Amino acid sequence: MRKPLKQVSSLSALIFAVSLLASAQTAPAAPPTPPSQAVPGTYQPKFPGDPARSESEAHALGYMRVVLRAESLYKKRHNKYAESLAALAGTGSFTKRMARSTERGDYTVSFRTNKDGYVLVMTPKQLDSEHRSFYAEEDNIIHADDQKAADASSPRVK
Repeated sequence: MRKPLKQVSSLSALIFAVSLLASAQTAPAAPPTPPSQAVPGTYQPKFPGDPARSESEAHALGYMRVVLRAESLYKKRHNKYAESLAALAGTGSFTKRMARSTERGDYTVSFRTNKDGYVLVMTPKQLDSEHRSFYAEEDNIIHADDQKAADASSPRVK
């Protein structure tokens, strides 16, 4: 009776050794690629319905949304729009640091007031399909154009 038991334990040892060898030769599975390191040139949307086409656009649109919200709050508090980005600092989440520089990554900020409101423009350093120009005013509608400087007649950003 000992012979079959010896054969079974030898067979178990052989199977164990073969499985160790097989697992040693199999390359470990690569960890999943985080969205920030996805295929170059492929933008990963930040939220459902994100209209940005690139990281640069996402940052520019985010900056614009903060300015637009701050202007709305400023108008409620002061019954007029801020006359400069510096005057807007401290309203909502718009900071002094955001007001200091008109250079925002791949974009340049332009802000000017007019009789009844303001105009906010984000101009890319390079105009292309992943660096559109953006335009907004007191109606809080953001317009974009990848062919020319955006204005009120440019298509709405959805």
